[in-house]
Amino acid sequence: MDVERGLRAIGGDLHADKEALLLEAGSSRPNLWGVNPYPDQHGDSGCIEFDSMINVRPRQGTRSRSVDDELRRRIVAIVDVLVQP
Repeated sequence: MDVERGLRAIGGDLHADKEALLLEAGSSRPNLWGVNPYPDQHGDSGCIEFDSMINVRPRQGTRSRSVDDELRRRIVAIVDVLVQP
């Protein structure tokens, strides 16, 4: 997902596949984050899994597969617009 452009790639086996598609479409790597929305589940960000290997970025200060709270809020807002249950 590109948090700056509000774009989400769908398909592919891995988040890295979607990351490559978004990079080819003009996205910038620092704005790309791997998440899995589950629109059939409900609740505040309970329907989004924030776990992805593409989220590990020591150069950006991200050493885990998850994302921080501020970024989660941005992602939830984008998913709310793009994914309808």
